[in-house]
Amino acid sequence: MDRKFIISALCYAILGMCLGIYMAKSGDHGHRVTHAHIMLAGFVVSFIYGLCHKLWLPGAAGALVQGQFWLHQLGVLLMSAGLFLLYGQHIEVATIDPLLAISSFMLLLAMVLMLVLFLKTPKQS
Repeated sequence: MDRKFIISALCYAILGMCLGIYMAKSGDHGHRVTHAHIMLAGFVVSFIYGLCHKLWLPGAAGALVQGQFWLHQLGVLLMSAGLFLLYGQHIEVATIDPLLAISSFMLLLAMVLMLVLFLKTPKQS
């Protein structure tokens, strides 16, 4: 699982950096919120999850691990797409707000599941 999280983190970093370069080139920084969420929730959090799996949860497997991974990935993708549409002025706040709320709760739940994984893993000496 550590490898999946690191690969996804690097993909988000590339996506976020491309958006940052686009904003710099165009002079339009309207997507700075989208850029920040892709880099933080996508790159940084995924990378930290990957490190957690590598260092403290190397044997973790099963439905809880898979659910936590896919919940995080789907949450980041939905949030990033929603913010892109919102800050690109392609959609109204009232229309996209439910999707952004759902994606936020997905990311929160993924974080809670990471805590559960840690609590379920026996202490290493």
